[in-house]
Amino acid sequence: MASSTMIRSSTQESLRMSGHPAAPPLQAQSALSPAAAQHLAEARGALGRGELEHAERLLVHVLALAPTCTEAHRLAGIAALMGNNVAKAIEHLRHALATRPDDPTLNMNLGSALIETGAADAGLAYLQRASELAPQDAASWYNLGKGLQFCARMESARDALQQALSIEPAHLQARNTLATVLTSLGDTAAAVAIHRETLRRQPDCATAWFALANMKVEPFSADDVTGLHAQLARSDLPDDARLLLGFTLAQALEDQGDHARAFDVLGAANAMKRRNVYWSRDEERARVEAIAAAFTGSLPAPLDPTLGKEAIFVVCMPRSGSTLTEQILAAHPQVDGADEILDLPQLLDEESARRGKAFPAWVPEASADDWHRLGQAYLARTRRWRQQRPRFTDKNVDNWAYVGAALAMLPGARVVNSRRDPLETCFALYRQLFGNQSVNYSYDLDDIVDYYAGYAQLSKLWQQRHPAQCFDHDYEALQAEPEAQIRRLLDFCELPFDSACLAFHQSSRTVLTISAAQVRQPLRRDTARSARYGEKLDALREKLRAAGVSWSDVRPARGEE
Repeated sequence: MASSTMIRSSTQESLRMSGHPAAPPLQAQSALSPAAAQHLAEARGALGRGELEHAERLLVHVLALAPTCTEAHRLAGIAALMGNNVAKAIEHLRHALATRPDDPTLNMNLGSALIETGAADAGLAYLQRASELAPQDAASWYNLGKGLQFCARMESARDALQQALSIEPAHLQARNTLATVLTSLGDTAAAVAIHRETLRRQPDCATAWFALANMKVEPFSADDVTGLHAQLARSDLPDDARLLLGFTLAQALEDQGDHARAFDVLGAANAMKRRNVYWSRDEERARVEAIAAAFTGSLPAPLDPTLGKEAIFVVCMPRSGSTLTEQILAAHPQVDGADEILDLPQLLDEESARRGKAFPAWVPEASADDWHRLGQAYLARTRRWRQQRPRFTDKNVDNWAYVGAALAMLPGARVVNSRRDPLETCFALYRQLFGNQSVNYSYDLDDIVDYYAGYAQLSKLWQQRHPAQCFDHDYEALQAEPEAQIRRLLDFCELPFDSACLAFHQSSRTVLTISAAQVRQPLRRDTARSARYGEKLDALREKLRAAGVSWSDVRPARGEE
């Protein structure tokens, strides 16, 4: 998600900046043989057109003829970034930068690539250096802002992006990114104003339209519906823009109370997206069954039953109130909210690579020492989230499948399963265009229901096996009785009650998910949408029943919460 966005923006700016006036010219083509010079020029053109494989073949020829050609290494680095081969990109860019250490474009490219590998400090240093070398170039400041945003340093990102816009007020990517950063920081009014100004300047900006829709706090007007229809009627509209505008129009129609047309527009937008992504229900079912089988048997007793008492895992389906759950917990003076960190699945992937077996095939072979080692590694990686407060939340939306592993590694941890009515959850998924591949099931109602059934199956297993460590946090119960439910949640996490958790919307913490603007508002009781769509959702209701998923199946009785 953020990773690919960072790469795309950096490479686009790199190509635009290649003739930056503040930088010494790269190796002149006149110093190359005619064949190498021609290949280099053609490679540049191919990259500009997005013809990645063609560009890479041409650059191989250039470097075979001129192994020290700085510009060829730079373009090869950009090509590698575009192809998500970050290690190769860094190798080429370091080679180029060794001969031109004061070139702002090379510093910018290398900084972006290093951030992709997790080398945040080193990457930001190169991006900062690029902005110092080219202080009057908006692209340098924009890429620094993107890098800071990627590293969740939002205040500094805001400052860098504002600097980019002071140089080039019409810089569209900087405007959109600044609005996203301001949303994360809680300044939703300013973010809305930026998107509205962008649309005033450029009514066809699909990313600004979609960003407004994604905030879910700015109702669309009848004029907005007219404007969106006008854009979608264009014959020259690219598919990616059509997709963004389709999901936005569906929300705009809903805001105007036209739920029947909104559902039809959603159906077309989801079908378009589904045609272009891969998802296999059979593969997902096999994954869930393998995990269930691996953790149904007994595991070795933990070496330290208290290990991981600092961690609170918030597991969930997307669009189920999990950001709200984390916001409530992170309002507590003892808890920091880490958001959707990747440390748990990354550790399991690394252990799988070490053993030469995919998770969960190696689970029956893991000893108490193995689980203890993995737990200590997790705590070491997440230490940054305990620098100010002793406890922290991990809200990765994929972690519902890894609860068994998480509690084997960290037997002292707590797991909060943030749950919402299945019909509302599944429909909320269908209404949302996501930015990452792990949610590719969300563009088809059958896929969504099948995925939900797997989530429900494992959620029951974890609750049965670890009743003292797993808590079902009911979104509808929270809406009905906020204080009572928050007290239950805090008691489960062994946290003393604090009134700040009731005023979670007043927290100044940075929020990175698509719900960032919503959790800045007081708790609402009118978020259910299924009744408004009536018979349009009858097919979804029937699919959930046929899959054996009903609200009573997954929601505990009130006395059991």
